[in-house]
Amino acid sequence: MALALKQPDVTREVPIDSKFDYGRAFVRNLGWVTEREQQILRQSRVAIAGMGGVGGSHLLSLARLGIGHFHIADFDTFDIANFNRQIGATVSSAGRPKAEVLAAMARDINPEAEIRIFDEGVTEDNIDAFLDGVDLFVDGFDFFVLDMRAKVFARCHELGIPGLIIAPLGMGAAYLNFMPGGMSFEEYFGFDGASEDMKAIKFLIGLGPKGLHRSYLIDPSRVDFANRRVPSTGMSCFICSGVAGVEALKVLLGRGRVRPVPCYQHFDPYRETWVRGRVPGGRRNPLQRLKCRLAYMTVKAFESRARPAEEELPEDAPVLRRILNEARWAPSGDNSQPWAFEITGELAVRVAIDREPGNVYQFDDGRPNVVAAGCLLETMAVAASCFGLSMEWEMAAEAPQLLLDVTFHSDSDIAPDPLAPFIPLRSVDRRPYRQAPLTEAEKAALDAAVGPEFVVHWYEARAERQAHARLNGLATRLRLSIPECRRVHRDVVRQEAFPREGMPAKSIGLDPLTTRLMPWVNGAWWRTKLLNRYLGGAWFASLQLDYRTGMACAAHFAVTWPEPPDTSRSPGDWIAAGRAMQRFWLEAERIGLVLQPSFAPSCFAQLAGSGEVFSSAGWASKQAAAIAERFQETVGAGETAVAFLGRIGFPKSAPVPSRSRRRPLRDLSGT
Repeated sequence: MALALKQPDVTREVPIDSKFDYGRAFVRNLGWVTEREQQILRQSRVAIAGMGGVGGSHLLSLARLGIGHFHIADFDTFDIANFNRQIGATVSSAGRPKAEVLAAMARDINPEAEIRIFDEGVTEDNIDAFLDGVDLFVDGFDFFVLDMRAKVFARCHELGIPGLIIAPLGMGAAYLNFMPGGMSFEEYFGFDGASEDMKAIKFLIGLGPKGLHRSYLIDPSRVDFANRRVPSTGMSCFICSGVAGVEALKVLLGRGRVRPVPCYQHFDPYRETWVRGRVPGGRRNPLQRLKCRLAYMTVKAFESRARPAEEELPEDAPVLRRILNEARWAPSGDNSQPWAFEITGELAVRVAIDREPGNVYQFDDGRPNVVAAGCLLETMAVAASCFGLSMEWEMAAEAPQLLLDVTFHSDSDIAPDPLAPFIPLRSVDRRPYRQAPLTEAEKAALDAAVGPEFVVHWYEARAERQAHARLNGLATRLRLSIPECRRVHRDVVRQEAFPREGMPAKSIGLDPLTTRLMPWVNGAWWRTKLLNRYLGGAWFASLQLDYRTGMACAAHFAVTWPEPPDTSRSPGDWIAAGRAMQRFWLEAERIGLVLQPSFAPSCFAQLAGSGEVFSSAGWASKQAAAIAERFQETVGAGETAVAFLGRIGFPKSAPVPSRSRRRPLRDLSGT
């Protein structure tokens, strides 16, 4: 039995303004349509399934065309995740039924419009009622609503109702026309017997066989077929609604050329391209079947690289937990995350920083973790500003753990820090950059970010960049050729695209073959020693990691203290260095720059000065001494004067397809 249809509630209808006049409201259509055609549109009835991304825009576009009768179906409510593309999604409509909101918007355009709302969506029980008396069906279903879409089009084919698909694809619109007596939906797409994933692939390839959108998909990790999430923009939805109006006009008025399937059309303003073609035979076309098979393989590859969803705190989570949840994204050596949080009050936390080597180089004194503690503090301060809080901290202990007591206070003078949105976006980019120089304004912004305690030195000339590349190359060849570092590389380099600890192998910057060989090489010291020290593997890696990239950047930089220290630096000094480093890094992210820090030369120069004995004592100690000497020549200062060293520039290509993530807050806080 068919479900009872929910009729429009007359108490919710927009009152008809006595001044509203259909002829005056749509008079500017005349010229492109005749007066008689406008009245035909007024009497036409269009069914639209889905009031989300494209469906809502289709409805309003057709309402402005003057169409007077609609059947609209949607069971969903608006959510904040709809704001980027759905025309009915606003703060005031959040939580309200999509069909109800869009019906009200359409009646605000044409109070005379008759709109029947199917608030349970289209179901097998109400397909006939939904299509009863309609002159045209327009598809507004979500991309992944595949089975019901096929059933509605099948019923349209049986009833002789034209059906249109105008779907957002990339930043443009792909459109297909299914006309009475022509090829059916199943004959074109071939869903019968296919898996859900293959149906989605067939639908995608059938919409845009040329794949215009593929070339500018800048972050494939956002394509997640497994969880039914794909990128979309408001621009593409609005372009679709314009095309829907034109195609509907041609179908309803019977003029202008309507190209039925197997013809397809795809307009892409980003590519400045419009293509039109045919898929002879539809689902039986051999080339189309091959495209679907290749696309299926590509999507499965995407699934392995899909960005996992981050665990979100509930909206009513305490402010302190929300601050700490952001603080997790502070950088640390090899993404070791050497901190733990003990919440001691409503706005108070004790942070324990592990000063043992952990996942940083085994022979180091723990300095990188102290610098990371500074990065963490600065991240907490930036995050706290978004809640009108200032931060104070004091050091409770230095060893064996670094203990920091942090408290937050309400402060009416605190404004949200503009760097806050970039906390989870900051990352390392180890690939070549564009060589376009930084502007004076960009350098001034980065100089200001480190504050008056530090000075930024820029190394932009070709010879200076070469010198830094050689320094980094020396450090790379040493760290790839001693057992202390082999253990670190074995433990921290992960094969996952988005590991919670350590760093993904694909983000290191080596070629794919070398990346795949790394676990085997690092699995035993004799293999590492043979390949890297004696067969030139370390030289080959440094060519990729240091020489190729060291020249391909805008500049190298060193953030230093103004004066050399009287003695060795204290933990407080290195915490201050970490805070400056994080502000510099976040500011670089804010103005569209990417960077790669360079810690290995500082570590080896420090170890050479301290007389640290390596397991490969003679050879490695000589290499470390050479690095210390080259460090002084290249940077113009000793390692104790340098807080932060690296290279910087504008990205040359799409974002790195993998990156390190962070452990969830419950693992770091125990709650």
